Amino acid sequence: MTRAIELAWRGWGRVQPNPLVGAVILAQGELGGEGWHAEFGDLHAETAALAQAGDRARGATMVVSLEPCAHAGKQPPCTDALLRAGVRRVVVALADPDPVAAGGVQLLRAAGVEVEVGVLDEQAAAQNAIFLHCHRDRSRPFVALKLATTLDGRIADASGRSQWISGPPARDYIQWLRAGFDAIAIGGATARTDNPSLTARGPVAPRVPPRRIVFSRDGDLPHDLTVVQTARDIPTLMVATSDLPGDRLAALEGSGVGVISATDLASALVELRARKVGSILVEGGGRLAGSLLAAGLVDRYYWIQSPLWLGEDAVPAVGGLPAIPLGQAERWRVVERRTLGEDTLLVADRR
Repeated sequence: MTRAIELAWRGWGRVQPNPLVGAVILAQGELGGEGWHAEFGDLHAETAALAQAGDRARGATMVVSLEPCAHAGKQPPCTDALLRAGVRRVVVALADPDPVAAGGVQLLRAAGVEVEVGVLDEQAAAQNAIFLHCHRDRSRPFVALKLATTLDGRIADASGRSQWISGPPARDYIQWLRAGFDAIAIGGATARTDNPSLTARGPVAPRVPPRRIVFSRDGDLPHDLTVVQTARDIPTLMVATSDLPGDRLAALEGSGVGVISATDLASALVELRARKVGSILVEGGGRLAGSLLAAGLVDRYYWIQSPLWLGEDAVPAVGGLPAIPLGQAERWRVVERRTLGEDTLLVADRR
């Protein structure tokens, strides 16, 4: 199952809104075939593994990170393929939450196939957190917060410079990470200070390039910012929580920036979900991070910690977060830890 989950990552950025799925076939204890869902609308992991295994699949065990589908969509049902191939046993990490695709476990059992569910289910759920959220809560997007900080929890020096706190391996990782989200978001102050392009420029070319979102209370986005200059080429939205002056609104819309007016962050996320944004990677700044956390709107935190210090006058990673008594503090669940060059990545999910 560890191998199946590892294979599933190969679909990152290419299969959404479908889930990431990997599959391994064991024939008499040996590897008989393996596959993954590589492209939206293309072969599912199970059928790709069966194609590689050929006759070795008969009487074999299929290990798959998500319940085989039992419906015909862009591909025929995986359960039919498993039965035709003569697979004897199927081991599943995670049941499919999609009511349209679910039912594969029951169908296979009814046909006499031995099925086991729940092997490494927590790891599989963490991998498909976006997919699961979209079926669990359709009211707002899955929100991931990514911050690169110093050892003393700063995201920029006292003058506001943040490029670069993290090293090249961490920045490469973020480019890969961006490819799997529907949108990349920042706050207005970060847009003005860093002038980022907010595009995915890593090894994975996303099937659908992520939209760009700037959260700015007053809509102060100068025309010379990259996100404004390129808004006609890359879909860009600006979320304002106050009424904009008519000339500012006209200038933004004239540049191709879509403008969303919302009373608060929660209602802004509802509006973004209505515009088919299923997941957002928020990359700062500190005030936006603090506001999202305070409102309970962050589902995952990607924390990159770099081994340097910037001091008390530097910009804190999270701003405006109200004090919380230790006994009432929400303890998140760590789903990944690893090194990225000299930096450290920690990924934590809300329970």
